[in-house]
Amino acid sequence: MDVGNRQFIVEKSETSAGSVVQIAASNADFSILVEAVTKAGLAGALSAEGPFTVFAPTNEAFKALFKQLGVGGVKDLTAEQLTPILTYHVVSGKVMSTDLTNTSVATLNGQKIKIDLSNGVKINESKVTKADISGTNGVVHVIDRVLLPK
Repeated sequence: MDVGNRQFIVEKSETSAGSVVQIAASNADFSILVEAVTKAGLAGALSAEGPFTVFAPTNEAFKALFKQLGVGGVKDLTAEQLTPILTYHVVSGKVMSTDLTNTSVATLNGQKIKIDLSNGVKINESKVTKADISGTNGVVHVIDRVLLPK
């Protein structure tokens, strides 16, 4: 995808008929994310009108985090531990890949994430691997690492 003078190698997806939660729930590669969102009690909020931009880590990203933390999975974490991590992946508004710039933006947990377009698209240290999965209440961008708030 060409945005201004920057060249991005990111796979784009078609529009989905569902909410950002339904997009995740309909993709087996997000089963751990859906399990975490459900355990944290955030599914209802993320199914609301929005719009939301969700940077969605894959199952592989979560497995790498669990290994780093020395836990077996979502079952070993509390809702209180999951909520600040999950809300760090959500930005208010529908931000498509063509809207991204080199900047920092506030997430729903109040902390900022860094967007870097200098070599592909990175959110903090995570790479966007698929962009613009548009839903009824926002957009999902797939990332390869779980973002951790400070």
